[in-house]
Amino acid sequence: MRVDATLHPLLDPALPFPPVTPKILILSASFGDGHNSAARNLVQALQGRSEVLMADPCDLGNPRINRLLCRTYREITTYTPRIWAWLYRSTDQQDFREPLPFIAATEDSVGRLLSEFQPDLVVNTYPLYPYMLERHFTTHPRVPVITVITDSIEVNAAWSRSPSDHFLITDHHTKESLITQKIPPEKIYVIGFPVSPRFEKLPKISAHDPLKPFRILFFPTARSPHLSKIIRAILTHDVHITIVLGRNLRRLYKKTHALKKEFPGRITMKGWTQQVPELLSSHHLVIGKAGGATVHEAIAAQCPMLVHHIVPGQEEGNIELLERYQSGSLATTPSQIHSSLARLLKNNAHLWREQKSRLAQHAKPAAARLAADLILSKSSSS
Repeated sequence: MRVDATLHPLLDPALPFPPVTPKILILSASFGDGHNSAARNLVQALQGRSEVLMADPCDLGNPRINRLLCRTYREITTYTPRIWAWLYRSTDQQDFREPLPFIAATEDSVGRLLSEFQPDLVVNTYPLYPYMLERHFTTHPRVPVITVITDSIEVNAAWSRSPSDHFLITDHHTKESLITQKIPPEKIYVIGFPVSPRFEKLPKISAHDPLKPFRILFFPTARSPHLSKIIRAILTHDVHITIVLGRNLRRLYKKTHALKKEFPGRITMKGWTQQVPELLSSHHLVIGKAGGATVHEAIAAQCPMLVHHIVPGQEEGNIELLERYQSGSLATTPSQIHSSLARLLKNNAHLWREQKSRLAQHAKPAAARLAADLILSKSSSS
């Protein structure tokens, strides 16, 4: 059969070659919201520019056990954070270069994903996968491996020891921490936490806003024995509060609804929502836990933060980052929240306006897009 070279770019050097679409595999996990949040936002940023697959090998390997472990993780970090701190710090001494028998099914899932998807590059938002990939590369073609570290400053050794080609991190303070852990500087890229690409386009509240009313976004945890006291402490000030119950809707609804009736017109209730970027960008202050996703979304929205719950170990660096940016602080009791609000609102909210201005210097709302650019530039097909 005759092929017309004028219509076939592979035979006519004068015509451009069709673009090669790289295949990007993103590996995540459901232990906390930060890993999946970063992975989902990278998928959005890469769509239309690559063939991208997001997968959770822990869930693929053994979904029942994974769901049980995820529930256990949430219970321990919420109700017994000191136990979690001990478990977390013990992993600093764990050698993940050797296969762990109790996660063999997870490691097998990583191998199947490599075989079936045949990626040009693998992105990890969970620290254990690079070790598994390295073992599989003895029988699979090696491709570049990028690890997105979702913690700040206090970085567990499971992240820093991983056999990754490149590390995407949130800030320069974390870069200094990683360099002290012997990661070569040329492997480290300060991109920011990959927040939703929507943050790039959303308008931000000005530091000169009249604050009428001062709007507070509140994310309570399931462990909220002081929920009523916290809300009352907040409402002693001239503010409006939006309470996002999320997965705690059933557990906290009755108590929150009763308070809404008690304070008519001052409380807005929301259950599960996909509008967190819009909510953060339209509120003056957020009160929540120090998870990596929440803290960096607040920074991207230039929304100062009070942290009412912290998981020792992995979240300590996040509150430290807020404190270094002078844009947030720890307030874990109703009285601390009340006094922190009083300081923020004093003298026409002078302190809040200072924090707001500082956040404008540190916010990285384009992090997902910039991370996608870097990922594509490092893929083996580029």
